[in-house]
Amino acid sequence: MLPPSGRDCRMRRKDREVTDIKEILRIIESAKVLRLGLFDGDYPYIVPLHYGFDFTEDTLTFYMHGAKEGHKIDLIQRDPHVCIELDCDIELVSGGDTACQYGSTYASVIGQGEIILVSDEAEKIKGLRLLMKNQTGRDFMITGQMAEAVAVMKVTIARFTAKERARQ
Repeated sequence: MLPPSGRDCRMRRKDREVTDIKEILRIIESAKVLRLGLFDGDYPYIVPLHYGFDFTEDTLTFYMHGAKEGHKIDLIQRDPHVCIELDCDIELVSGGDTACQYGSTYASVIGQGEIILVSDEAEKIKGLRLLMKNQTGRDFMITGQMAEAVAVMKVTIARFTAKERARQ
């Protein structure tokens, strides 16, 4: 697993921290929607996106697609530093008649890294195939023409944490 590097990434609730890479990859496979956080002046800009991912040689990479122009693309070109968040397995945990006893089960991954707009056709096709595989469980043929029609974004994660509160 990638070690947390750079700033302090200690987790307050160590009892909920997930460190097993197989379990982290299960969370990533299950989530289906990635929230991409970008810098936009005084306020963050968050976009929910479908994604594909690859984990090789201890590197976690996400691929997303979208329109070739727009606010998101402008922000990516302005600053490549991003944050991602994914979550799944969310269910209400009843607290009965006591409001403060309510909670939720969940599993989540938060990461920081850098984003690029992919220009290489072969890598765009790879990213789109990974996206379709993660979203549908199926392998699709992606042509150069299909890849050319969209922007493909690639996020390489420098550090991440995972957390889970499972049903008891």
